[in-house]
Amino acid sequence: MITVTDVNLETVCGITSKLPNNPHPEFAFAGKSNVGKSTLINGLTNRRSYARTSASPGKTQTINFYHVNNAFYLVDLPGYGYTSFADATTKEQWGKMIENYLGGSERLKTVFLLLDIRHEPSENDAMMYDWILQAGFTPIIIATKADKIKRSQLAKQVKILRDGLEAKSRVRISGTDDMRVIPWSGLSKAGRDDILRVIEGHM
Repeated sequence: MITVTDVNLETVCGITSKLPNNPHPEFAFAGKSNVGKSTLINGLTNRRSYARTSASPGKTQTINFYHVNNAFYLVDLPGYGYTSFADATTKEQWGKMIENYLGGSERLKTVFLLLDIRHEPSENDAMMYDWILQAGFTPIIIATKADKIKRSQLAKQVKILRDGLEAKSRVRISGTDDMRVIPWSGLSKAGRDDILRVIEGHM
């Protein structure tokens, strides 16, 4: 099992930035702006607030590369959803930035798609799922905020996520039987070991 001893926010890429040519494997995290990506990265790296949450969801639109143990990168992709303040051109640029990364990174090994376990996937969630599939990756779903539902509801909510993505996805590459879902709790860090095992298995 990976033991995190060091983490460094090494590169921040905006709309006009060139993607870095990193020397180590990359593991990307995608999801809407309030789904808990920063909480997850902090939990994986055992840092309280290294990846900072924004007071204005959707306002931070960069690709952040966290270098861990000088051995691999956790890549925080721009959040989507809370972008009503942005014009259509800016939204399109954000989309292209994500697509360019998914299709252009030579070190990307796995993409995790974060979904709120309490809700059915949105159209934006399905679109991101499709982008990941089209880029040649089978996304691993992280069902966040599992601490906010009862344990007895866990299996039901996971099924809702699976069925919702399959129903809304336009890319028929994988079925629900192939879709791996890892419930995650920001409070207890339940799911942390499972995520780190996936990372370890692709290094």
